[in-house]
Amino acid sequence: MRCVFLLVFCVLCRFVVADDSVRICYGYGCLVETDVNVTEIQLKSVAQNLSAAVDAAGEREILSSVMGLLYGWAGEQSPIHNDRGGNYADEGISGAMDCIDHSTTSTRFLNLLEQRGLLSWHRVLSTDVRRTLYVFEHYSAVIEERPAVADSVPRRFVVDSWFVDNGKPAVILPLEEWKNGAGPDV
Repeated sequence: MRCVFLLVFCVLCRFVVADDSVRICYGYGCLVETDVNVTEIQLKSVAQNLSAAVDAAGEREILSSVMGLLYGWAGEQSPIHNDRGGNYADEGISGAMDCIDHSTTSTRFLNLLEQRGLLSWHRVLSTDVRRTLYVFEHYSAVIEERPAVADSVPRRFVVDSWFVDNGKPAVILPLEEWKNGAGPDV
């Protein structure tokens, strides 16, 4: 009986106290990939922040800051702390990230939050791309609002950390506005 109790206790402890590893990428086009650790204490802090959301709009607002926290913690373990918004302020610097790096890494961070059950009002989708003049492409992570009413059309939003310096809140915009060029000028 003690063995069964000990086994159950060990299994439960794994879920109660478990850091998580997230594979991030940088170097433009995910040239370099590395694992960063998100501690259980950090995840509890994120969970507490996100649990304060009372609706989808509130969750997006909090999620913007949470993404900044996740990137900041990742920057403590990797050279992405050097990353600056856009593609030119950090050109040639180790840890610089383009939109492919950001969209991939943000989607992985969002998947971690979703897998942990921390997103109450949204679900994570695949990255999306906008094209300008069929030449310039820009990628971003995407979330979809869970519809409050079964028949309503779900709204989609980009979670775009490429616009900001490492550790700053991500820009979250309606997908269609972003597709039409919305976002900070970097």
